[in-house]
Amino acid sequence: MFSLCLYKFWSFILFFFGTCFYFLGLYFLSYNYLILMDWEVITLNSCSISFIFLLDWMSLIFVGSVMYISCMVVFYSSSYMSSDFNKDRFLILVLLFVGSMCLMVLSPNLISILLGWDGLGLVSYCLVIYFQNTKSYNAGMLTVLTNRIGDVAILLSIGVMMNNGSWYFMYYNYYNYSWSFYLLLLIILASFTKSAQIPFSSWLPAAMAAPTPVSALVHSSTLVTAGVYLLIRFNYLFLYFDLSIFLCISVLTMLMSGIGANYEYDLKKIIALSTLSQLGLMMSVLFMGFPMIAFFHLLTHAFFKALLFLCAGLIIHCFNNTQDIRFMGGLLNNIPYTSSCFCISNLSLCGLPFLSGFYSKDLSVELMSMNYFNLFIYVMFYISIGLTSCYSMRLIYYCLINYIGLFSYNCYYEDFKMMSSMIFLTFMGVIKGSILSWLIFPNLNLIILPFECKILALIMVFMGLYLGYEVSTFNYNYNLNNYFVSYFLGSMWFMPSFSTYMIYSKSLPLSMNYIKFLDYGWGEYLISNSLYAYFIYLSKLMSFYHNNMIKIYFFLFLLIFITLFML
Repeated sequence: MFSLCLYKFWSFILFFFGTCFYFLGLYFLSYNYLILMDWEVITLNSCSISFIFLLDWMSLIFVGSVMYISCMVVFYSSSYMSSDFNKDRFLILVLLFVGSMCLMVLSPNLISILLGWDGLGLVSYCLVIYFQNTKSYNAGMLTVLTNRIGDVAILLSIGVMMNNGSWYFMYYNYYNYSWSFYLLLLIILASFTKSAQIPFSSWLPAAMAAPTPVSALVHSSTLVTAGVYLLIRFNYLFLYFDLSIFLCISVLTMLMSGIGANYEYDLKKIIALSTLSQLGLMMSVLFMGFPMIAFFHLLTHAFFKALLFLCAGLIIHCFNNTQDIRFMGGLLNNIPYTSSCFCISNLSLCGLPFLSGFYSKDLSVELMSMNYFNLFIYVMFYISIGLTSCYSMRLIYYCLINYIGLFSYNCYYEDFKMMSSMIFLTFMGVIKGSILSWLIFPNLNLIILPFECKILALIMVFMGLYLGYEVSTFNYNYNLNNYFVSYFLGSMWFMPSFSTYMIYSKSLPLSMNYIKFLDYGWGEYLISNSLYAYFIYLSKLMSFYHNNMIKIYFFLFLLIFITLFML
């Protein structure tokens, strides 16, 4: 009972601070206001290590959104994790996670960003392995090792910025200096690992081994968007370089995750792949030169994606912890409220007009159409939009409509705490896009397109919805004639195999040989055993002396006598 009170207390605290930060951010936005708090920890020669908080509208609104979502997730968890033995530990980990994210968002200094960045990686590892089984352990290792690459890139970028005499990167983004290209590559590498772009994509679906509330928090607004947020802060550095290769990688990430989600049957992995698709969209918009549009989509996406995960958690509960969508079906009659929230978040993800996802997604696509990019980027963008609608409709068909799965042992219930945590997220999932579009962009973008180009995004959405329904009515994944193609498209283009099997298949036997050769061989006998053998030899020698004392004295007397006689 005490744990439940703790959950309620912390959800209230998070809601209170989230409201304070959010409205403060709106105030700063309207008056173009900014506060910089600088605490100098140590100064060494010309380098100063200082602890800095930057309070501007962007960081405050983002922290407010993170706290709102974490508040709903904590309140939802008070029911979801009520029968768990370690629920207090779970709450502490979630709060540590939120604290790390806030530290990362509010600091414009690479040193303090590294603290929050590392905190996110380590706490996410603890949350992914929370259920303590082999699958969770493997997923946690894949997650934390992939993210370590990004941590190393941040450390190296700290070394690159050592030349400037300070790590306060906002001073140095406005002009081109000799090391800026290396800094750009390192920051993009760090962001690609954290935001799971190709070739680091395999950890994001694997991290679904964590409890569902964690997935709602981690994969909507915190861990995976940290890379996008860092690139938004560094956007002035991009003005001097050609980023077309990174734009291509981001668009391919969108396409790969969209195709993979249409071949996937695990409910949480489908939603994880949809997150990956939206991260690809944010990254590609950012590399096109529209950081504000990427930030706008980041904020709108966070709320409806968190709602989608919370609905998925309740649906998984209803089907006795089964995540395979082929066993589900007909939930519209059994849990109508959750089904409604699930539909709203899914359709907002598709970009259906006048839901929050529509405003940011439509603006991104139209700005892409307005600018000069090649046909490949253009076609991939629109295909990815269609694929998003396709897997969303497939999800709705398999889970909610009259498709009846094979699972018979069900337990339908809608908990009040779970339902009440969904109300706020549903509300924000409907109106957040329009509110933010009025606030962030008071001067509207002038977009002049032919009618066909203007309506093409909506056509792709509705075509994807229709196609998703059509392909759901028959089983198309296990065509043995095209098994290789199905496996390639459904396994994220062999990326999990690359990031796990390719690494350990050759390196583990090699390391075993080195262990036998060095550790068990030369090292064992020459280093570890040498001191041990020397002491044994000395003890045997002393024992020999003690046992043969008179003989030795007599022998030494003779030896000395003969030596003196010869001299």
